[in-house]
Amino acid sequence: MTPDGSLISAAGLRKAYGPTTALDGADFSIHAGEVVAVMGPSGSGKSTLLHCLAGIVRPDAGTVHYDGRDLAALSDAERSALRRRDFGFVFQFGQLVPELTCLENAALPLRLTGHKRKDAEARALRWLERLEVADVRHHRPGQVSGGQGQRVAVARALVGEPRVVFADEPTGALDSLNGERVMQLLTDSARETRAAVVLVTHEARVAAYSDREVVVRDGTARDMAGMYDAA
Repeated sequence: MTPDGSLISAAGLRKAYGPTTALDGADFSIHAGEVVAVMGPSGSGKSTLLHCLAGIVRPDAGTVHYDGRDLAALSDAERSALRRRDFGFVFQFGQLVPELTCLENAALPLRLTGHKRKDAEARALRWLERLEVADVRHHRPGQVSGGQGQRVAVARALVGEPRVVFADEPTGALDSLNGERVMQLLTDSARETRAAVVLVTHEARVAAYSDREVVVRDGTARDMAGMYDAA
């Protein structure tokens, strides 16, 4: 853990893409079992913040510590191993592998970390059952609805029992009813396993599932809970 007890702590993050500044001194922290919504308008830097926290993108300045380790001090291979072992990801359009069945997609993180197929798929099936999509396990992604596919993506993110789940606009491609159900299942499951969830969204109804909101604007991040407390 970091000195303040948080699982992930970032300070002074700066990141630019050519002349465009994405982050300009952003700070962030999250504890185990906490769901934090990262909100902001399009282009505010919220997805870049997520990518820095997950070790996908290196910031130009600032630090990111995960479980007491400085991500910048890790090699590319070490960061990749960390993402496979400790992190889960849910993206706006699911990004399931079209050639694999839904069950094989959900089991993929376990297969990549060396689990045998039978064990990996048995664990994946339990998550598909929990997320109410076991009936489509033999279907390929192109044969299921958007809501079903996104639940499969959530199962894939949680199957390895990650310590952190990064969800980037996980309901952005869904109607409101499917979006609500996906968020309920995602947050309930994460809280039961004590996983932290970094939830990037621009929708208030999605952010309502979080414990705390952080607003990113012009490359900086403000903790709304702190602002409310100050008021």
